[in-house]
Amino acid sequence: MRLTMLLAMTAKPKLPPDYRYGMNRPWTTAAKKRNPPGIKRRKVFVEPLSEDDWKVFRGDTVEILIGKDKGKQGKIVQIIEARNWVVLGGLNTHYRYIGKVGDYRGTYIASEAPLLLNQISLVDPADRKPTEVEWRYTEEGEKVRVSTRTGKDNPKPLVQRVDGIIPEQWK
Repeated sequence: MRLTMLLAMTAKPKLPPDYRYGMNRPWTTAAKKRNPPGIKRRKVFVEPLSEDDWKVFRGDTVEILIGKDKGKQGKIVQIIEARNWVVLGGLNTHYRYIGKVGDYRGTYIASEAPLLLNQISLVDPADRKPTEVEWRYTEEGEKVRVSTRTGKDNPKPLVQRVDGIIPEQWK
């Protein structure tokens, strides 16, 4: 395989300006089915957030502020920065049938729907209540998240990969 082909495969896909994001990766058939070529769609405006405005990370515990699961806490399993979405494990779910063939009705599964960043609040590890956080620097010059209500550090979570390895724990 040529190096140019390999580099082209690893590059980010070039998406059209009217691309409608969903829960599927842009190169999958489900995403291509949702965004057929030649069909113009209304643009969805999303206010981009800077790096300093992103105060939640995968593995953080957050509380839902609105909706049917209001007040419930869960861990972030996926973040879609292009849409300001977060997906919580086991919360904000809807149920649907998949694999319908002929008379067989399919399998009934739960799917997690994304939440907007302003619909959640980070949970303070000191007292397990939702709080606002801000970035501050320690004496060592390290950038940390600090709860504005209690003043305690809210460290970034150690997230393990799919194969169970936590890269920060490697020596």
